[in-house]
Amino acid sequence: MPNSWWMAEAWNNSPAYLVSWVVWVVVSIVIHELAHGWVAIRCGDDVPLHSGHMTINPFVHIPPMAWIIFLLLGFTWGLMPTNPANYRRRYDEALMAFAGPLSNLIQAVVLSLACVLYEKHGVGLINDEFYRNMVNFLFIGTVINIVGFGFNMLPVPPLDGSRILGNFVPAFDRLWRKESAQGVVLVVGLGLMFVGGRFVWPIGRAVADSLVTFWERMV
Repeated sequence: MPNSWWMAEAWNNSPAYLVSWVVWVVVSIVIHELAHGWVAIRCGDDVPLHSGHMTINPFVHIPPMAWIIFLLLGFTWGLMPTNPANYRRRYDEALMAFAGPLSNLIQAVVLSLACVLYEKHGVGLINDEFYRNMVNFLFIGTVINIVGFGFNMLPVPPLDGSRILGNFVPAFDRLWRKESAQGVVLVVGLGLMFVGGRFVWPIGRAVADSLVTFWERMV
């Protein structure tokens, strides 16, 4: 765990770094949840529409407790209400669950390419400080979305990976949905958020560096 509050560390890095971090965490979560909702609607579930969650308003997608966790840890989650009973096909829930992480992966690919293109062609457009901040802004977005993809694909309730696995393995789904398992689910989820960060973020940055290097060679 970091030795000081993450916002203080980010601010000490630079105010632009802090702004970039906040913007991309919120934006990536909103897009992630909208992807869930869009696929759910395509699969026959109109709950995202009727609940008013098909909006870009982050305060609709991110609940109050999640904002508090964001202030404490620098990362958080969103919610998209769905009703699996409305899905038309056997594996629609897995498809809906995968749509969120997939949106993070797409964002990471697009942002890493944009980072390389701006790094190569953005010099002198405004000034050196803006140039550096924009490159960092795009790179931070890449890292956050890579972490969002990898983290959400873990087969650990209530992450998307567990819903995907549960759709293919009903016994797993029944196991973690039991009332007696909810305490374990809560402890494991909080443990991942509090402890996993020390491992997840370095890995995410390394993958982002590799992705940027790939685009540098391709462009």
